[in-house]
Amino acid sequence: MDFFDLLTMIGGLGLFLYGMKMMGDGLAQASGGRLEKILENLTSNRLKAVLVGTGVTAMIQSSSAVTVMVVGFVNSGIMKLEQAVGIIMGANVGTTITAWILGATGISSDSFLVQMLNPTSFSPLLAIAGSAILLFSHKDKLKHAATIMVGFAILMFGMNTMSSTVKPLAEVPEFVNLLPRLSNPVVGILVGIIMCAILQSSSVSVGILQSLSMTGVLSYDTVIPIILGESIGACVPVLLSSIGARKSAKRTALIYLYFNLLGSVIFMVGFYALNAVHPFAFVSQAATPFGIAAVHSLYKIVAVICLLPCSRLLVRLVCLTVRDDPAAEAKPADRVLSLLDSRFLEKPSYAVEQSRVVAVTMAGLAEESVNVAMGLLKDYTENEAWHVKELEEQVDRFEDELGTYLVKLSSRNLSERDSHTLSTILHCISDFERISDHALNIMECAQEMREKGLEFSEKAKKEVEVFSRAVHDILNITMLSFRENDLDLARQVEPLEEVIDGLNLDIKQRHVKRLRKGKCTIELGFVLSDITTDYERISDHCSNIAVCLLQVNEDEFDTHAYIDGLKTGDNVDFRGKVMAFGERYQLP
Repeated sequence: MDFFDLLTMIGGLGLFLYGMKMMGDGLAQASGGRLEKILENLTSNRLKAVLVGTGVTAMIQSSSAVTVMVVGFVNSGIMKLEQAVGIIMGANVGTTITAWILGATGISSDSFLVQMLNPTSFSPLLAIAGSAILLFSHKDKLKHAATIMVGFAILMFGMNTMSSTVKPLAEVPEFVNLLPRLSNPVVGILVGIIMCAILQSSSVSVGILQSLSMTGVLSYDTVIPIILGESIGACVPVLLSSIGARKSAKRTALIYLYFNLLGSVIFMVGFYALNAVHPFAFVSQAATPFGIAAVHSLYKIVAVICLLPCSRLLVRLVCLTVRDDPAAEAKPADRVLSLLDSRFLEKPSYAVEQSRVVAVTMAGLAEESVNVAMGLLKDYTENEAWHVKELEEQVDRFEDELGTYLVKLSSRNLSERDSHTLSTILHCISDFERISDHALNIMECAQEMREKGLEFSEKAKKEVEVFSRAVHDILNITMLSFRENDLDLARQVEPLEEVIDGLNLDIKQRHVKRLRKGKCTIELGFVLSDITTDYERISDHCSNIAVCLLQVNEDEFDTHAYIDGLKTGDNVDFRGKVMAFGERYQLP
């Protein structure tokens, strides 16, 4: 093998790695976050968790990616550690599917139909079809399918390039003489660990081993220890992903490590003990791609069978390794914000779903802050006033962390639906934050009235009650439409906002009349003006949120033009809603 052969082999490896990633990304995008939801929800018992882990990993072709996702689930509190064990075990079985697909490259026959079963035969057709779709189609679903097809074709081309390049190694004495040393279990395991730690994927490592088997000089006594080592090396990216995470996430990563360590020990001890008693004839035979796939699957299945009944012991072991710290108990807000896990950015569809969950929580906090603040105008207490301050601080924190996360997420490859969702959240979180600011202003008005002994007249109290009820309702409609993405509800916000604008003007005019008659003071007038202004601004932000929901879904962002279109004189539906709300919130 000369320098150019080595260069070709490295190029083949690069294509193999890129094809694997491209195919996995396409599968993840096609799932639209559904695979992650399956992982999250279908883990009620250990056997089901194993099956789910196997299926999802077979779909996205990476046990490390699935396990990193599970680390994120546990870190976010979405999943318990006990649930994660089964998924991790299943992920180890699911990753063997790739080896079986690659093993099919060894199929050879004079029959045309049998030859077409060889992935290297039909992958060019996938490449042509996938490329045509990517070039000419604008549909996300077709593009995701095309990405999978092109990724698979690139993967197979890389595999074929590596295989054809390494075949001459069978004639190289140095390479042939090196192989007996790898048959030593300890040396073979170390080589496998190093190889997989560098490549960050056991599937890729096994694929390279299958390519090398094309030389015909790799025997099973060389292959088996390397496969065991590769499984341990696959833990490296998972362990790295747990750095800086909560203790539960570190435990999850350790479960992956302990499972593969113990599984390798069990398989190695059992296999070599049986081989010593009754030598297996195949051990000295030349390994084949299908044979490597079979050994890989057998090892993973044996490990699951032996360790699944001991899953609770595994949990205890990792809990002993990483002990609890009672002082580090997470607050409710921390638990919600932990959903914005950086690991989820690798699966943008799921990250968008998690961001939406956080945004809905933020909306609820903003709504609660206004309702509590309005209650203070009737019955002021220091505890409730402090609660409004606390809610406002939480909403500020949500805006900061969610906004930062969404900016990172926006640079990822998002589907049209996810892009709409992300745009909606980005547009709305600043309005949620401003709503909580106005709640704080209302609380301060109530505090000022309490400290100065001020009290509205009975007439003013009734007017503020009507205004408060209208603001409460517009908030409720807005936040519900945001939570449910209900566009019919969103269309009710703007008519009610117009009624609130009218209430604000009427109340201020009535106050001026009372002031002239000496029934109210200028000081109370300032407080009332501040309250009604905050109420009106809250309704403005509700309008922004509702219009955003409607505009983003219609791919239109000219907010002013949309509102002007609603308020034209010939819009019968809008005017009808305004009249209905006007009757409901009439001032006494």
